[in-house]
Amino acid sequence: MQPLTDIVRTGRSALVVVVLATAIAPHVPVRAQSLSFSLFDRYLDSLRQQAGIPALSGLISQNGNIVWERALGRQNLESATATTFETTYPIGGLSQTIGATLLLQKCVDEGSALVSDRIVRWDSGYPEPDTTLQALLTHASPAGSFAYSPVRFAALTAVVEQCVTARYGPIAEEAIFRRLGMTSTVPGHALIAPTASDRNAFDAATLDRYGDALRRLAVPYRIDSRGRATRSEVTPATADAAAGIVSTARDLHRFDAALGVLLEPATLADAWTRKTSGTTALPTGLGWFVQNYRGELIVWQFGVVPNAYSSLMIKAPNRGITLILLANSDGLSAPFGLENGDVTTSLFAQLFLQLLVP
Repeated sequence: MQPLTDIVRTGRSALVVVVLATAIAPHVPVRAQSLSFSLFDRYLDSLRQQAGIPALSGLISQNGNIVWERALGRQNLESATATTFETTYPIGGLSQTIGATLLLQKCVDEGSALVSDRIVRWDSGYPEPDTTLQALLTHASPAGSFAYSPVRFAALTAVVEQCVTARYGPIAEEAIFRRLGMTSTVPGHALIAPTASDRNAFDAATLDRYGDALRRLAVPYRIDSRGRATRSEVTPATADAAAGIVSTARDLHRFDAALGVLLEPATLADAWTRKTSGTTALPTGLGWFVQNYRGELIVWQFGVVPNAYSSLMIKAPNRGITLILLANSDGLSAPFGLENGDVTTSLFAQLFLQLLVP
């Protein structure tokens, strides 16, 4: 089977998508009770194999209810351990959706900050004196252009910590994970070996829960040009506003379903509205990419841990439909240049969008 990266490089991705879309009866609308996902399953698993992804966990929800869910492949090739719904993955830049939600919830909705605030109000040592919270949330560069930079986005961590006067991990745990019953979500792989500071920040039961979740972590793999998987190593990290969260598809569904509770309606609508920087149109809202697909509003975010993990969340808010995919190689996101702001470059996204908006 030809590796997915080769298909993309040789310009055949459009042909693949047309074949897939035609096969899925594109004139059938998505309905929670009536839609058959059998062909979606088949083509998704085919794409998984072409991408060299050993394990893929995914679900589709509609109006807060899971209407399709699968755990495909192996979370550990060496032991032939099958992927399950409880398999956990570092979600990389998809963590930005949680970071943005915490900032908007704890700083903006609770009244201590405005998105127009300069970052130096909250972090006096930040080297860009004119950069605002909104600029970081939207990946607007100091020059006003779009420049995807999780490193700059991570500076919002200090803002959240200043608003709440606590460390980022415990804030995320109390405000989102525990509140929503996200029992398999961990604010950083580094908590597999808690430090003394961690033991002061989290109670023993929480640390035990984190340890259990991290022991279910999918093994990371590097995929070569022939689609062969080799086990890779990832340095355990602590979560911040831009990266580092470990989770499951089911837990991210809980987060997704509760966004309208976590944020004020006007704040959530603002987060899902495409922004400008001066006169430059950006492909982003606040913590999310925002675009139009055949007249449908699409908001989405992705993550890549190079040669290890990848993630993708796509939402059609006006239809109440969300796709969540997590993988233990970078093949779900890395080949498609998603950092440029167009989700339709992804074959995985195209498969879903053709199903959603024929």
